Amino acid sequence: MRCRPLWQCPKCRRRFANPNQSHACGRCDLEHHFSHKSPQIRALFDDVVAAIRRIGPVRILPEKTRIAFQVRMSFAQVTPKSKWLDGHVVLARRFEHPRFRQIQTISPRNHVHSFRITSPRDIDAEFTSWLAEAYSVGEQRHLETKGLTNRRT
Repeated sequence: MRCRPLWQCPKCRRRFANPNQSHACGRCDLEHHFSHKSPQIRALFDDVVAAIRRIGPVRILPEKTRIAFQVRMSFAQVTPKSKWLDGHVVLARRFEHPRFRQIQTISPRNHVHSFRITSPRDIDAEFTSWLAEAYSVGEQRHLETKGLTNRRT
């Protein structure tokens, strides 16, 4: 798959798969999200990061209200709360499962599946399989079979 280069916002320098992607340029550091949280919440986050890194390289993007995970496009995010992590994965299919608190369809190939992680036990093989599927969406592999990638000519 030959994809066009990522577009870089001239203000915040963040990279996107789509040119002129709408976003908030404000950037934070990870400590912004964990300054008033327990060490257990930071440990849960670190466990999620480790699970993603076992799948492949990832950009971790701390933003004002969330921490996004990006390959070519963002495929998952978490928001640290006082007793858990709320988050979502973007899957190319709608997948009903009791662990998903909500599913929002943004397009025929992008479905946002919201979850809550309360303990390390939640980061199991099933959860990791959803991360891997979402990672593939982040690489835009779900567009290859449809011939929808942004190819250079």
